[in-house]
Amino acid sequence: MQKTIEFYKYQGTGNDFVMIDNRDLQFPKEKELIEKLCDRRFGIGGDGLILLEDDENSDFRMVYYNSDGNESTMCGNGGRCIVAFAHFLDIFENTATFEAVDGLHEAEIHNGIVKLKMIDVAGINKDGDHSVLNTGSPHFVQYVEDLEHFKVYDQGNKIRNSATYRNEGINVNFVEEIGDHEIFVRTYERGVEDETLSCGTGATAAALVYLKDRDENMVNVKVLGGNLKVYAEQHGGSFTEVWLEGPAKQVFRGKIDL
Repeated sequence: MQKTIEFYKYQGTGNDFVMIDNRDLQFPKEKELIEKLCDRRFGIGGDGLILLEDDENSDFRMVYYNSDGNESTMCGNGGRCIVAFAHFLDIFENTATFEAVDGLHEAEIHNGIVKLKMIDVAGINKDGDHSVLNTGSPHFVQYVEDLEHFKVYDQGNKIRNSATYRNEGINVNFVEEIGDHEIFVRTYERGVEDETLSCGTGATAAALVYLKDRDENMVNVKVLGGNLKVYAEQHGGSFTEVWLEGPAKQVFRGKIDL
């Protein structure tokens, strides 16, 4: 018997997700199915698929899959989108906590703007002249000039598939400082294996690299899909109170036969 499910489509600065209320645990978590649903020609289309489930110790649980159908590490924009989705479902009013693969997150929503607390970051490592850190997902950060015309796909794919990162994979961020307290970030994402319009954990990683050794606690982050803000408190080489802020919107909803 064919199964029909209701889905919602959300986007956060152009990073888009298939969102499903799975509190009844009826969604079949099959790699091929998830990959098909994320396909932009044969499915709904999305950079990933997110399940909202019940959690004993928080308002809800986030289960995130990349568009290749594999369950993945934390997604910052996906986290902001699931907060907007849970708010739409009346699970909470303005502030929430939820469980994700990297632990417990706090969040708040006001007029469509979601502020999400990210994990603490113990430090930033170096790979030559570039930076490597984990903001819930692993990230490589490289400063470049004229980012608008930079070959993000070619260079990102090369770094992601280099001998150092081929097995585990890494998200590759290219960054340009474009003003006081403002950077421009473009990201090649593993799992999607392409450039996306925005990457929340990538924007966070780039922001922390920017903030390192500066007497500042906020930076504006321009991405292809819009604008984000990242806040953080710095303690030597580590960061706490890391928050990612930006819009998260429902694009459409529908039903699909599995």
